[in-house]
Amino acid sequence: MRLQRMLGNIPALVHPKPRSVLVVGCGAGVTAGSFLLQPEVERIVICEIEPLIPRVVADYFAQENYDVVKDPKVQIVYDDARHFILTTHEKFDVITSDPIHPWVKGAATLYTREYFDLCKQRLNPGGVITQWVPLYESDDATVKSELATFFETFPEGTVWSNDVEGLGYDVVLLGQNGPLTIDVDQLDARLSSTSHFKVAYSLQEVGFNSALDLLATYAGTAGDLKPWLADAQINRDRNLRLQYLAGMAASQHGESSIYRQMLIYRKYPDKLFFATDASRRELKRKLGL
Repeated sequence: MRLQRMLGNIPALVHPKPRSVLVVGCGAGVTAGSFLLQPEVERIVICEIEPLIPRVVADYFAQENYDVVKDPKVQIVYDDARHFILTTHEKFDVITSDPIHPWVKGAATLYTREYFDLCKQRLNPGGVITQWVPLYESDDATVKSELATFFETFPEGTVWSNDVEGLGYDVVLLGQNGPLTIDVDQLDARLSSTSHFKVAYSLQEVGFNSALDLLATYAGTAGDLKPWLADAQINRDRNLRLQYLAGMAASQHGESSIYRQMLIYRKYPDKLFFATDASRRELKRKLGL
């Protein structure tokens, strides 16, 4: 639940005014549903390859996903995500992608350089994208491939961690079509406003009691992680290398070790976070930097 709320709320909150959203993969509908609470969002497109998922599965989680599949803002497209993104003429302020593990046959096509390039073409100027990356049932070679491939398309991308008691579990990659700056105090004011009351409550349900709590999940930038990713294998359409890396690591449980390796390279991102001295000090304290 925490990860799915992050996938929706992080891009919606760092974007100044997200009006249109593409959600790749419906699942329980929680990620898509989190956008319903954002007062600026006017249109949500869910692209799902399996018709039974929105029609049957999402109903089991109607309370958690705010009955997203029945909301008039939402259009459900039954299609392969690669085909939809390649052929649609629509552009979006936010794209979020939460596919199944890349070792599942066919799923690695939603982690390739070419896929991310297509997504970037479907972003409006200033648009943002989030991508789920599991650290569990994986190993460092697999995670490195996923991050390095994403960062080839989004070289100023960032990583945000869904950790459990300080231990890694999975992460959210955030990329943008253009430079990104997060005004920490403005974000805090936005979450504290009456217009974002429901957003703030949904985040509190998963342990984020303030904007600083959410921003404290920051785990590094593409630039920070460049030395760690030096030997990463790029996942491309022509080889789907990730499918095999992930397959060989599917039974491993080294998520905490992978997360600790990543944090070695993390630095406080002065160019990303704009904040008052007091907010900067508190955020650094929460990050342990």
